[in-house]
Amino acid sequence: MSRPLAVAITGGVGAGKSTALASFRRHGAATVSSDEIVHHLLKSDPEVRRALVERFGDEILGADGTPDRERIALRVFRDRKALDWLEKLLHPRVSQEYLKWREQLARLPSPPPVCVTEVPLLYEVGADSRFDKVVAITAPKKLREARGAPADGRERRLIPDHEKAKRADFSYVNTGTPDELDAWVEAVLTTIVEQRP
Repeated sequence: MSRPLAVAITGGVGAGKSTALASFRRHGAATVSSDEIVHHLLKSDPEVRRALVERFGDEILGADGTPDRERIALRVFRDRKALDWLEKLLHPRVSQEYLKWREQLARLPSPPPVCVTEVPLLYEVGADSRFDKVVAITAPKKLREARGAPADGRERRLIPDHEKAKRADFSYVNTGTPDELDAWVEAVLTTIVEQRP
């Protein structure tokens, strides 16, 4: 099986992981976001729905009867135990769905050379071993907050940006324009494809 080279994007909230992911897609990589996978699980996994309702009650369900992300967020982001519980529920399933997607790509008649996803807690949950290359996107705290990152202390439990940058294969401090990030991503993707065995 000629599987695509697996790349993970990691970094703090508001650093620009989603923008980098969109750039990888624009330049020809197969991509999937963790958010897309979570959205799929909330809509279609009966076990996830059942566990969430047992823990938080029916009020977390939207009008269509499926778990509503915003309602869940209101319940967990000020409650560390609830957030830990939610991550333990979702992370293994997100990983499973991602690996299934990667296998499906490998079975295509012409698999893409590279597949990319963003994994915010990559190093924190020890998922880096599942990837061939890691890209760290970082930005100063004030800039991330200006981009909408919540100043609610969530980041305290994360590995510092400088450590992520040191451990990653490629790292970028995202203080410039989207075009500059896009050009950097294009160069990284070219390098990855050239280095591919």
